[in-house]
Amino acid sequence: MKTYFSLLLTAVCLASCGEGGKGFDATGAFEATEVVVSSEVSGRIMEFNIQEGNHLEAGAYVGYIDSTQLYLRKMQLKAGLKAVDIRKPDIHKQIAVLEQQIAIARSEQQRMTNLVQAKAGNQKQLDDIVNNIYLLQKQIDAQRSALDKTSESAEAEAESLLYQIMQLDDQLQKCRFINPLTGVVLVKYTEAGEVSTPGRPLYKIADTGLLYLRAYITAAQLSQLKQGQAVRVCADYGSDEQREYPGTLTWISAKAEFTPKGIQTKDERSNLVYAIKIAVENDGYLKIGQYGEVNF
Repeated sequence: MKTYFSLLLTAVCLASCGEGGKGFDATGAFEATEVVVSSEVSGRIMEFNIQEGNHLEAGAYVGYIDSTQLYLRKMQLKAGLKAVDIRKPDIHKQIAVLEQQIAIARSEQQRMTNLVQAKAGNQKQLDDIVNNIYLLQKQIDAQRSALDKTSESAEAEAESLLYQIMQLDDQLQKCRFINPLTGVVLVKYTEAGEVSTPGRPLYKIADTGLLYLRAYITAAQLSQLKQGQAVRVCADYGSDEQREYPGTLTWISAKAEFTPKGIQTKDERSNLVYAIKIAVENDGYLKIGQYGEVNF
């Protein structure tokens, strides 16, 4: 009974997929979303813990570049920031003496005013005290203005140093290799111990959990398709073995092109075709570059 059921299932699969390459509406090859991960900073690669074929999760740490010089520059900037903070003037303490002198002069002014009103004091002495208070106030205003400018200059210098520290923090973060997407490592381009430069490829990774069958259709078939449509995809495993998968049409090219060499269409007389992409969940058997057929 089990043997009979297995033979029946195989026959149904072959019939639905188009036995011997017959009955399909379009053919193509499976491809995946591939990302080439490159270095963003210069330096010697100290650690690089991946191999071709490894499955990596998004956000996984895979290695780092020597960041000693960047770290020392950051420490130097932080020391400069501390020095700027020390140079920053304390305005209140700087003008405290003049404010004390004004307070004493105002007290003397009040005493002399009482004496003048009692006809026991000299008006000139009172005027001299008032003028002295006026001069002291002008000195405070001038010194406060100069100290404010010195303080603003120090704050601007400190802000510039902070931005430089932020830049170094960003570069230090980029010294660590963080995997950008979940997938399988296809190619490893470098090894630990080599010197890397910005833009140098480190490895290529592909999301093999969701593959896309890139196929080509004729203009006559356009009316049968729309984005989001469910279709049937058959993967060819050789020796007349095929597996059927549910697929979703995710993209239809808006531009016609000449039929690529080696691509079969339902109407072999067509010279112009439209590319389409069909998303297929990978059960572990589908491979990049594998031949596939699609039925609408």
